[in-house]
Amino acid sequence: MDANPNEQTNVNLLKYEQTLATRLKERFDYLSPTVQRARRLWVDVPREKFVEILTFLRDGLEFSSLCTVTGLDAGEEYQLIYILARDDGIVLCVKESAPKSDPVFDTATDLYKGGILYEIEPCNLLGLTVRGIPEDIRYPLPDNWPADSYPLRKDWQPPVKKTEQSAEEK
Repeated sequence: MDANPNEQTNVNLLKYEQTLATRLKERFDYLSPTVQRARRLWVDVPREKFVEILTFLRDGLEFSSLCTVTGLDAGEEYQLIYILARDDGIVLCVKESAPKSDPVFDTATDLYKGGILYEIEPCNLLGLTVRGIPEDIRYPLPDNWPADSYPLRKDWQPPVKKTEQSAEEK
């Protein structure tokens, strides 16, 4: 009986993904990229090497598209996960972390021009700083959102509304 063509394709994709992971590891020996499944890789990168690694991913491994950026409050640190894609559909999740005491990251917009909106979102929702993007854009929060109120932080409390304040004061 012949092998299922879909299984054969998945095996070939995993071999190619493993090749991409190996090339990344050869270039940056301190990284540990992993193949999660067909067309999906992950790598944690040190934030001080983020731009250098992203440049190699774009120019050397052809991850030409920035699909999105996700910000996380991971307890002791904040994380940004950059989702990159190649034209052949292979996706790489690049995770960098920063301690809560110094939540500063470098921008990817010099490499991926459309990434500015993706980076502004975790800034406003988590209170992070991404060096190289404007600080005066409020997205996706309303213009009248209270300063220093970051709704994706684990310790966030909703601001007290004026009508609730009046009831509490009585």
